[in-house]
Amino acid sequence: MDLRIEELSTSNLRGLRDLRLAPGQERFVAPVLESIAEAYVTPTTWPRAIVGNGEVVGLVMANWDPDSEREAFRAGIWRLNVDEKAQGRGVGRFVVNEVAAEARRRGVSRLTVLCERGDGGPENFYLACGFVPTGEELFGEVVGGLAMG
Repeated sequence: MDLRIEELSTSNLRGLRDLRLAPGQERFVAPVLESIAEAYVTPTTWPRAIVGNGEVVGLVMANWDPDSEREAFRAGIWRLNVDEKAQGRGVGRFVVNEVAAEARRRGVSRLTVLCERGDGGPENFYLACGFVPTGEELFGEVVGGLAMG
């Protein structure tokens, strides 16, 4: 699959709106439209459409706030929604690598992610991508960190 990430625009909004998660995953990540609304009112967020073979296949929302009091909020992946039809095809790993590359461009030394534990949840995916639990929990979610060495 030919993958890229792109800024949100009127040309990809309909595809973002139509994304569907696999059954049971809705409890682990906010709906795409809620994420877009949150990005609109939170200037430190970095929302991007994930495009595969010319079609929208997901949404990632990172946050870049180097002045945050909490390390977990300084540079991290806040949301990652991948359409059920595109799951298992390397989309998520591609996105984590792209966000990590952006973090390096920004001089970030550690990328974080918050995720809920549970069957069908994203924790094992993030562990497979190299994130390590920090031992911290925020909002009932596990915090993972990835060194940008």
